[in-house]
Amino acid sequence: MSIAKNIALIQSQIDRAAETVQRDPNEITLIAVSKTFPIDAIREAYDAGHRHFGESRLQEAQPKIEALPGDIVWHFIGNLQSNKAKKVAQLFEVIHTLESESQLKEIAKAERQIDGFIEVNIAKETQKAGISTDEVDELIEVVLHYPQVRLCGLMTIGPVEEDPETSRKYFRVLKNLANEKDLKGLSMGMSQDFDVAIQEGATHIRVGSAIFGSRT
Repeated sequence: MSIAKNIALIQSQIDRAAETVQRDPNEITLIAVSKTFPIDAIREAYDAGHRHFGESRLQEAQPKIEALPGDIVWHFIGNLQSNKAKKVAQLFEVIHTLESESQLKEIAKAERQIDGFIEVNIAKETQKAGISTDEVDELIEVVLHYPQVRLCGLMTIGPVEEDPETSRKYFRVLKNLANEKDLKGLSMGMSQDFDVAIQEGATHIRVGSAIFGSRT
């Protein structure tokens, strides 16, 4: 199946998932995760009308960003090293993986405003980045001292399990946490569990393999 057809199929799944909980599907941003995929694949998705793309490595993303049309909204979804944060902020419109003041200090040097999500490790998985739920208040206070970052909300990655229902409780915790902090954005849900994420309030879902095919 073509990339354009895959996007249309996912959009119809988004519509159905939103409908089950009486949500407007237009509130949900589909980020096509293009990491490891070539420029031609991104261009195919672009030609199908898609504009939001996610990358996780600066070195890989930079030539893509420079080669592709300027109206693409680029989302950085990878582990953000402080020494690369300034360059990431120069190239990307949205960063989903904020977790420290050292990142924010470097982002500020880019001298442009970006949208940001704080990454929270809800499942407490040691191999994953993100702060604990106990640290969220403190980091929100820190972010507010950096006008270069418009804090949109919180982000998490659910455990990779065959049953998407496994992620539901983690998404629900993130939603409740965002509500407590009066944050509207929720970046959660990937190819295997985005419908559950939408039912639990996701505003941004990150879908790669279901659009572009399996990664080698």
